[in-house]
Amino acid sequence: MTPAPLVQVEGLAKRFAAARNWLGRPAAWRQAVDDVSFTVHAGETLALVGESGSGKTTTGRCVLRLLEPDAGRVVVDGHDVRALDARALRALRRRMQLVFQDPATSLNPRLTVGALVGEGLVVHGLARGAALRERVAALLAEVGLESAHAERFPHEFSGGQRQRIGIARALAVDPAFVVCDEPVSALDVSVQAQVLNLLRDLQRARGLAYLFISHDLAVVRHVADRVAVLYAGRLVEVAPALRLFAAPRHPYTTALLSAVPPAAPGAPSRRLPLASHESAPPRAGCVLEPRCPHPARDARCRTAPPPLLPAADGHLVACHHPPLPLPA
Repeated sequence: MTPAPLVQVEGLAKRFAAARNWLGRPAAWRQAVDDVSFTVHAGETLALVGESGSGKTTTGRCVLRLLEPDAGRVVVDGHDVRALDARALRALRRRMQLVFQDPATSLNPRLTVGALVGEGLVVHGLARGAALRERVAALLAEVGLESAHAERFPHEFSGGQRQRIGIARALAVDPAFVVCDEPVSALDVSVQAQVLNLLRDLQRARGLAYLFISHDLAVVRHVADRVAVLYAGRLVEVAPALRLFAAPRHPYTTALLSAVPPAAPGAPSRRLPLASHESAPPRAGCVLEPRCPHPARDARCRTAPPPLLPAADGHLVACHHPPLPLPA
């Protein structure tokens, strides 16, 4: 019997005001996330990928209810997140945490590392006094830092060390689910592998589930068990990582993978370009239709949004037509 997912998202939607009238009331809306559904199991890494502005961070924050969704259902560890009152939501915060993208701005410069890492323990009443200091020291050691670092301030650390502090802060309250919002994009390439390996080691030791948000496909290939591809706020493909990288089935995924530079210098490019567009894609049909490189696209693509349906090899794909292969 397959165990129930730790995180289950159904029909998630979020929009923002794109323009306001002279009274300050919304006059136009921009749909950032539209009918997004996925699951994450304990110990699994689901990568959420897509270009900038596709709705990745908004999705992650809506799952944690740092942003209030407009529609949809989010269940974390058996609890309907949107149905919880403030007190119950605060208690559930222990089970779901966030690692921010920029370690320089996500850490309060006025607090010591010990205060930053231990804040969650104090808020939830998990440790105080000597027990708090011991717990903070253990967390710092777990992420590769020294106990003496607890007395220092964030500006005294490198970018990689600051991200380790952010990870220790997220782990302090013993979560089961962590949203990693591009956790290595602000780091030097030489440091990225160290932080990724740390996240993977912590996942194995603690049984953590990750929603790993990234636009870097090389990083995603290294860390993900499954990959969900987001475009213009809608999921267009979900598949096991190995299958998706070997045989993408959606034109947008194919174009994303073709944009990765070849590993060998001088190797021929396999680029499958998307048409440019100056305005938001229409919502009536497929969101990719104005840019789609598929030669078989037709009127149905413009009028009927394709549902996310199972494909023959375990993929979920939102496309009216067969897969477009990578260029030879």
